Amino acid sequence: MAEVIRMPKMSDTMEEGVIAEWHKKVGDEVKSGDILAEVETDKATMDMEAYQEGTLLYIGVQKGDAVPVNGVMAVVGEKGEDYKALLDEKANGSNGQSEGKAEEKKEDKPAVSANGTEKITPKELKSAPKAAKPAPSQEKINATLIRMPKMSDTMEEGVLVSWQKKVGDKVASGDILAEVETDKATMDLEAYEEGTLLFTGIKEGEAVPVNSIIAVIGEEGADFQALIDRENGSGDAEEEKATDHPETVTPSAESPSSGGTSTVSAEDSGDRIKASPLARRLAEEKGINLSQVEGSGDNGRIIKRDVDEFKPSAQPAPAAEKAQSAPAPAKAPSPEVAPAGNYEDLPISQMRKTIARRLSDSLFTAPHFYLTMEINMDKAMALRPTLNAVSTSKISFNDMVIKACAIALRQHPAVNSAWLGDKIRKYDFVNIGVAIAVEEGLLVPVVRDADKKTLSVISGEVKEYAGKAKDKKLQPKDWEGNTFSVSNLGMFGIDEFTAIINPPDSCILAVGTIKQTAAFKEDGSVYPVNIMKVTLSCDHRVVDGATGAQFLQTVKKLLEEPMSMLV
Repeated sequence: MAEVIRMPKMSDTMEEGVIAEWHKKVGDEVKSGDILAEVETDKATMDMEAYQEGTLLYIGVQKGDAVPVNGVMAVVGEKGEDYKALLDEKANGSNGQSEGKAEEKKEDKPAVSANGTEKITPKELKSAPKAAKPAPSQEKINATLIRMPKMSDTMEEGVLVSWQKKVGDKVASGDILAEVETDKATMDLEAYEEGTLLFTGIKEGEAVPVNSIIAVIGEEGADFQALIDRENGSGDAEEEKATDHPETVTPSAESPSSGGTSTVSAEDSGDRIKASPLARRLAEEKGINLSQVEGSGDNGRIIKRDVDEFKPSAQPAPAAEKAQSAPAPAKAPSPEVAPAGNYEDLPISQMRKTIARRLSDSLFTAPHFYLTMEINMDKAMALRPTLNAVSTSKISFNDMVIKACAIALRQHPAVNSAWLGDKIRKYDFVNIGVAIAVEEGLLVPVVRDADKKTLSVISGEVKEYAGKAKDKKLQPKDWEGNTFSVSNLGMFGIDEFTAIINPPDSCILAVGTIKQTAAFKEDGSVYPVNIMKVTLSCDHRVVDGATGAQFLQTVKKLLEEPMSMLV
């Protein structure tokens, strides 16, 4: 017998889920425990398991569609079984219940006036059902919504730099639709559908949250607006829910009984405010009036980030409070102090937003502590010209530091680890992130398996990454997967500094300049030495002081005897 598969409640705050991926298609056999789909909740993307066995007969929602909790998603049953009657029964179930309740109650005849018209009492008027809104059309539309993809692990929104296609152009799979600026690079957005570009929803220079609708591709003449309306139709259920429980406004005792007009907010006036369920819950917890929040989602829909970033402006005091307080003499408004000199307000780039968010999270979440050590670089300075004479790429002192850290991480795996909340992950590979300064901020491309690479290979990769970073040509694979990071400001003459840990690493090494200082022999005579100071920033949740110190001792030993890194 066929059974309906509904959207489960996967977290205590979940109100709807988005189908991230279907792992079965209509006609596939399904066993208990099989993964039917991936569902994006308000907290994570999770697997949805099947608890029924049979054949997948019907899929009611497509990839990318949002489904309310308990909404019908699919039907599993015997092959060839007629499931349409089951769907009709589920769709009409609420009507059947209401009819049953009506039959239990004694039917009262409506009062009739002298002219034959029915008299409707205020109670009946209040309980009368509202006119149902027409449901979005469910007819098949040969068009596909194009959404803003998540182009990096830290990306939350993208800026559309330029459209490479215009409405009416033919699009083939693999064509470049647009250029998108992420938090780390400007990347090409490829088309995976073929057809005609029917609609572009955002203008060049606009920022769009990940998964927002940016365009529609389909058959020429397809009703793309109906497709968009269908996608945004889930907001109607929220509107009905809000209007079912209208807020009653009690007039103030001090207010006059006649004549006065009252100010009503957009929310009180019945205008629907488009907001995600998570945004509504956060706004309620923070006491924020959603009518004052500007939405950045589809069609002005308010999303979680809008609530998080909302800063309330000063609101006028309510009239009741004014009436209760004694009138005070009006004070002359103090003139706004003009800033001394000219200034310029600069828009925040996607890269700068991500740097601010991730490093703030790191500094205020991970308990940092710092270990500083001096390293004698005399032998490294003497060896470097010999290495460069035979190397295919010019080796820098930073390349030597990267190699020394990679070897030391193999010997101290506790430093090559990450804090994951409920566990500590120790990596079996050594990937060193190298901080590279660019005009808009900082990028950290990754030298993979650095412990297994020669100095010349490391040097070549770092130089290649530096060129890509300055040209904004780095790809996600270039900056993902670091297990440790190195930041070097020695070329700017900085003696020493402390760096903020780059998540998900547990440590980062800050490298200063090589500076000649005086040292003393046992007989008291003075001789010059070249000293480089390094500071290790550690996450105390993962790395203890002694562990970090032992790691630094190994790095020091390798750099002071650099030939040991070559054998």
